[in-house]
Amino acid sequence: MTVLPRTATLLDHRLATAQREGRLPSVVAGLVRAGELVWSGAVGTLDGRAGGAPADADTQYRMGSVTKTFVAVCVLRLRDAGRLDLTDRFEQHVPGSALGGVTVEQLLSHAGGTQAETEGPWWERTPGGDWDHLVGTGAGQRFRAGRRFHYSNVGYGALGRLLEVAHGTGWAEVVRTELLEPLGMTRTTTRPDGRAAQGLAVHPFADVLLREPEHDGGAMAPAGQLWTTVGDLARWAAFLGGDTAGLLSTDTLAEMCEPHHVVDEPGQPWTGAHGLGWQVWNVDGVRHAGHGGSMPGFLAGLRVRLDGGDGVVTLTNTTASPALKGLGDDLLDVLRTEEPAAVEPWSADGDPALLELVGTWHWGASTTTAKVVGEHLVLGEPGQGRGSRFAPVGPDAWVGLDGYHTGEPLRVVRRADGTVSHLDLASFRFSRTPYAPDSDVPGGVDDLGWH
Repeated sequence: MTVLPRTATLLDHRLATAQREGRLPSVVAGLVRAGELVWSGAVGTLDGRAGGAPADADTQYRMGSVTKTFVAVCVLRLRDAGRLDLTDRFEQHVPGSALGGVTVEQLLSHAGGTQAETEGPWWERTPGGDWDHLVGTGAGQRFRAGRRFHYSNVGYGALGRLLEVAHGTGWAEVVRTELLEPLGMTRTTTRPDGRAAQGLAVHPFADVLLREPEHDGGAMAPAGQLWTTVGDLARWAAFLGGDTAGLLSTDTLAEMCEPHHVVDEPGQPWTGAHGLGWQVWNVDGVRHAGHGGSMPGFLAGLRVRLDGGDGVVTLTNTTASPALKGLGDDLLDVLRTEEPAAVEPWSADGDPALLELVGTWHWGASTTTAKVVGEHLVLGEPGQGRGSRFAPVGPDAWVGLDGYHTGEPLRVVRRADGTVSHLDLASFRFSRTPYAPDSDVPGGVDDLGWH
């Protein structure tokens, strides 16, 4: 599947505009739909000079902090295998550091109060030491664990070490064998391999360049070491969109994309949050997940709409530029405007046995409506008040999926003749008429009834 020629022309023009106006030495981008790379583009040269080698879909760029999402998925795979719990203290798995009291979940969501950067020289531009060296520099906390969101590269260095201790091998080997190889991401490596862009800084006031250093980050490498191509990063976007190839359960992926801590910018409304390794954004009421990346000489972006899986990836070899800030959203908008996602046709394949549950119900004097949508029983409107979807978990047993009732049990209570008497939702009783006496209303119903 590929986009239409007109769509490709618009996308190519938007990418070329970003390259020129943002003074990007080179930039590549790709769009994902239904788990496939449907468009990719490349503009500029690898060294930023006219006549240089042109960027293409097989050019490697450093992805920076998008690396953290691979580390996080490997940690959740350990959890799913029963080898750790997210509430475990870090010291239970990696003893001997000042981060020992922080939980695994807090490290994943940047809520451990862990310091943002190392105590030594700027780690992104200097070779890194091993874990013992990082611990020896006094890496610790700036805030009480759990108090607030505080982005921490050091925290992901710690999570990389957790993977090494758990698997008995390097963190990058864990990522390679558990994720990269099964997903066919053969052009994602820890150091540049083959065709790769030169990391560059562009002077803010003149059209001249400065080469940025490239090195092994050592114990800090799990925070931003990986290199990739637009094709490989698009495969990772498809993973986030739900095509996990069985490497991660749907429930765990959804858990990772839940907002755990908002990104609080003083004086600004909350639009972003952080889940377990993934950044989460709320854009005009639509939930997105992904991650940004920045290393000297490189910027990267990955964003996926969680309402359908459309995703965008961007990679460029410059240290700083505002041009990438809105590029991904613009490319996604072009795709959705020019080629709206396919609409599944409606079909009447519901279960008639559930008709006895639909219609009007009353909790006390309030009124709500129940309907069946697909396999779910829906009470009210999800996202409004206490509206929620419920999934079947057994005969006359359901569990809430949204909002206030997430995880809460709903039980269908029947009379002796088998007809439905009422719904018991986590102790709330829903009856066909307000305060129906035969619905076992907690506290009973006054003998005078309605008067």
